[in-house]
Amino acid sequence: MTKLNLRYAVLLAMLFGYVLTGASFNAADLHWVEKVGARKSPMGAKVYSVNNYGAIADGKSMNTDAIQKAIDECSLNGGGIVTFSPGRYLTGAIFVKTGVHLNIPKGVMILGSEDINDYPETYTRVAGIEMYWPTALINVLQESNVKISGEGTVHGQGKVYWDAYWNLRKQYEAKGLRWIVDYDSKRPRTLLVSDSKDVTIEGITFQQAGFWTIQLLYSSYCSVNSVTIQNNIDGHGPSTDGIDIDSSSYILVENCDIDCNDDNFCLKSGRDADGLRVNRPTEYIVIRNCVSRAGSGLLTCGSETSGGIRYVLADGLKAKGTTVGIRLKSAMNRGGTTEHIYINNIEMEEVKTVFEATMNWNPNYSYSKLPIEFEGQKLPDHWYKMLEKVSPEDGTPYFSNVFLSNFKICNSSIFMQVAGSDISMMRNFSFHNIDAEVSKIGSVKYAENWKFTDVQIKAISENSLKYSNCNRIDFSILD
Repeated sequence: MTKLNLRYAVLLAMLFGYVLTGASFNAADLHWVEKVGARKSPMGAKVYSVNNYGAIADGKSMNTDAIQKAIDECSLNGGGIVTFSPGRYLTGAIFVKTGVHLNIPKGVMILGSEDINDYPETYTRVAGIEMYWPTALINVLQESNVKISGEGTVHGQGKVYWDAYWNLRKQYEAKGLRWIVDYDSKRPRTLLVSDSKDVTIEGITFQQAGFWTIQLLYSSYCSVNSVTIQNNIDGHGPSTDGIDIDSSSYILVENCDIDCNDDNFCLKSGRDADGLRVNRPTEYIVIRNCVSRAGSGLLTCGSETSGGIRYVLADGLKAKGTTVGIRLKSAMNRGGTTEHIYINNIEMEEVKTVFEATMNWNPNYSYSKLPIEFEGQKLPDHWYKMLEKVSPEDGTPYFSNVFLSNFKICNSSIFMQVAGSDISMMRNFSFHNIDAEVSKIGSVKYAENWKFTDVQIKAISENSLKYSNCNRIDFSILD
């Protein structure tokens, strides 16, 4: 038995030991963990230096064409390594092709252009909606067998896009348009992998993303390893997610360190009517041995849940000052089922909320309503998508079969904030071997069939647990 097999055999045995009676859990539930990640990577040895194609490492000259020429020739010739001499390279959007290993070595910094016109628009998905949006700084689109690695840095120079967003948001909020501003304020992602497979991202440091840092979209068998994300360099930008896994499958993320200003590690699967139309889940995901620092969530499922999120294993994660530890979020027009989520061996310190689950997240953003002054006007296509009504039957999200084990929490504020609904209970949650030092326990609404074993919550505030509309839950162990 390999070390990997042994590790997860032990984990399976531990999980079997505490899963609550009646939960949907069997030996097949984690059979997939050894299948995640890139199955191959480029083997070509020929080296293509972008400097031989005219790239200038002065931090000022635009190098998009030179870098792209090196990538294109490398791929056309059957693959190899595209690399850089030390220095700073300014560039717009580049597209990594099949068979190419884009190597960004130590001493190299890639600088994203501050001109949005250097990122040509393409039809993609952003925040759960398919629409035209700027390409990313580094793109892998409909490719396979690609690697992007090195000890160098990719700096998105995102502050100009942060400032533009805040200026537009101020105008939009005054008009009742909070729900659409994130889609109208177009900002480049740093790295996008879309409709691709067998892609490896390894070792690179990413800084100051203009929008999301790494998005894996409609892709499979991808690995993200030993990546550092530092998006709070020279400010705190909006929507600077760390790693977003979006309607993708068989993904491995490990040994990563993320400091951002939104969700750190985030799973998504589409939003509202458009997400229900696509109906593509995020499934078979392993995230292990990672750290979150500043940010909204160590591990977040949602809020884009329309296609479903299922079969997720998070193991060996640490949160240091993150706003929320484990976060499940959706809205009552989003739909989708989030289930079979296994979260083990977690350490948190100085987080605001350890565990949060809600079906009514951020209403001003989640629910679209057209102000009367816009009625009868010709609107952008993505506005119509956001305004399309979803029936209550289709729009109700579900959360079930969530297993949390071996948590150590210190110097934190609230253990849990959970709110299901009368038509969709938070069902079959299990907490095992939890040791938490918090200010208060928190609240639970509309939940059923929960199990607590070996749970010790040391709360500063007495009688700090509030609960209502709960069935088959014994909260006495938390008192």
